[in-house]
Amino acid sequence: MGQSYGETNDAQKNVFDLGAFVGDLTVEEDASSGDMSLEGLQQELEECKNDDVVANILSKGTTLREYTKGVENNLRQVELDSIQDYIKESDNLVSLHDQIRECDSILSQMETLLSGFQSEIGSISSDIKILQEKSMDMGLKLKNRKVAESSLAKFVEDIIVPPRMVDIIVDGEVNDEYMRTLEILSKKLKFVDVDPMVKASKALKDVQPELEKLRQKSVSKVFDFIVQKLYALRKPKTNIQILQQNVLLKYKYVVSFLKEHGNGVYTEVRGAYMDTMNKVLSAHFRAYILALEKLQLDIATSSDLIGVETRSSGLFLRGREPLKNRSAVFALGERIKILKEIDEPALIPHIAEASSSKYPYEVLFRSLHKLLMDTATSEYNFCDDFFGEESIFYEIFAGPFAVIDEHFNSILPNCYDAIGLMLMIGIIRQHQLIMSRRRIPCLDLYLDKVNISLWPRFKMVFDMHLSSLRNANVRTLWEDDVHPHYVMRRYAEFTASLIRLNVEYGDGQLELNLERLRMAVDDLLMKLAKMFPKTKLQIVFLINNYDMTISVLKEAAPEGGKIQMHFEELLKSNTTLFVEELLLEHFSDIIKFVKTRASEDPSSSSEKAITVAEVEPLVKDFASRWKAAIELMHKDVITSFSSLLCGMEILRAALTQLLLYYTRLSDCIKRIVGGSALNKDLVSISSIMYEIRKYSRTF
Repeated sequence: MGQSYGETNDAQKNVFDLGAFVGDLTVEEDASSGDMSLEGLQQELEECKNDDVVANILSKGTTLREYTKGVENNLRQVELDSIQDYIKESDNLVSLHDQIRECDSILSQMETLLSGFQSEIGSISSDIKILQEKSMDMGLKLKNRKVAESSLAKFVEDIIVPPRMVDIIVDGEVNDEYMRTLEILSKKLKFVDVDPMVKASKALKDVQPELEKLRQKSVSKVFDFIVQKLYALRKPKTNIQILQQNVLLKYKYVVSFLKEHGNGVYTEVRGAYMDTMNKVLSAHFRAYILALEKLQLDIATSSDLIGVETRSSGLFLRGREPLKNRSAVFALGERIKILKEIDEPALIPHIAEASSSKYPYEVLFRSLHKLLMDTATSEYNFCDDFFGEESIFYEIFAGPFAVIDEHFNSILPNCYDAIGLMLMIGIIRQHQLIMSRRRIPCLDLYLDKVNISLWPRFKMVFDMHLSSLRNANVRTLWEDDVHPHYVMRRYAEFTASLIRLNVEYGDGQLELNLERLRMAVDDLLMKLAKMFPKTKLQIVFLINNYDMTISVLKEAAPEGGKIQMHFEELLKSNTTLFVEELLLEHFSDIIKFVKTRASEDPSSSSEKAITVAEVEPLVKDFASRWKAAIELMHKDVITSFSSLLCGMEILRAALTQLLLYYTRLSDCIKRIVGGSALNKDLVSISSIMYEIRKYSRTF
């Protein structure tokens, strides 16, 4: 075999032509080969040409029969060797066979045992399933019984009337424990009234009469208790708010119980409280108003108007009245402080009366409405907490509102204090903001009504002032005095006061009315100015009044408004006129020459050419008296104008204009033939500038 494989390997190294070999192949005939067919042999050889064994056999030329015999011999030898091996291992095989049989026997027994276990487990599983079903059934029954027990226990608890509860309702005092018992009774009463199944129960027939008796007893008892507490409100000097907060609110559940289980009695309690508080608060406000009226300081009457003559206004007739009170008719002054003290406590009348203090009506107005706001806020919150009804407030305060309206309706038609009316309008606006911040709407309608009633009255008084200016008697108002007229001062203070009060609100209608007033006072002031015989005096009168008006208006609105700008324009134009009048009075010849001839060309051949002889008298006259003339102008300004600051500005403007005139004259002389001869008489510009600075420092 080894030799054959070696030869095979050698044969693989050579190229083997299978077709050529087969072509020479001869097959020995066999007795049994007569029936053998060689058909398909070529194809099979082609398929096996890649097989190493077949190729080796064919390459050696070995016949197939010989090769087959060799293989058979080899197989026989192997078989004999295997038999010898089995003979050698026979004892081991017998032992292995015995062991296998023993294992088989053991496994058979285990199979029998496990089959028994399987049968028993199946039986146990069936029992467990039955027990599980029974357990689930018992659990469901237990759950249903617990639900039934809970419902039944709740039903018994809700419907039963404990003896302790009966004792407290019948014999107990109204306190915290009593109110807790009322809550329990209320739940039981609701329980038997609401649940239809309870109404059908037999237990209700036994319990319901007892519950009804307890309801009636508790309603009667708490009614007596509440009414007794309400009567305490009527006692004099009772602090109502402390009683409400510390006593009544503790028992507010009593009122809720009456509302639910004794509606008729609740209506009586509600009515008793409204009646009590209506009368008590009405009496309090009536007494407070009477006390305030004793503190009132009358500021203005129907004759205290801007355009009314001082002698006929009655101001002198009130000789004992302090001057500061009379000035308050038109000037705001310290009265504006009331708007900054808007949330201060209300006046205490007996303290103010003890100090003999008197107040303008807006101070009393603020105190009254401050008291109203605080009382209304407290009562509104109490009604909401105690009764749960806001509507009760309006029925309670119908009385106090009527008392305040009666007082206000008696005061307002006799009020001619326009400044006070505007202050009251401002107070109402501030009070509306306070109530809005408190989120209390109960006074909205009332405050709107008061505000609406104040504006027409203010408009009427304002129109009275306007008419007094339009219909003023100029002859009776005129005084031979160029200083600011008292009518104009009244106007300035009145206008400044209204502007200052309107800064925060910017009411357009008031601005239009002030413009109408300004036009009326302009017209009256011009009429008064024309009463002066000289134009200069007319101008001085107007300047003084305009300057005073501007000063007063600046205090009210430093940034300036339309009215202030209007008077500033008038002051500017009249200042220019006065400067011309003042210079014409002292230097008329020079001014006339400068305006008519200074612009001509002196070197022209015209018949009217400017000559030295024409200007020499002007130059010498100016040089001889210009300082004295300036001094006279200074004295004139000092005596004519009330305001030193205004006089300083006017004198400075006059001297500056004089310098311009003289400069033009000097320039004209320089152009005249032979004008240099006058240089010795000309006053230097620096000298005039020095005098101007000197008089500027004088102020």
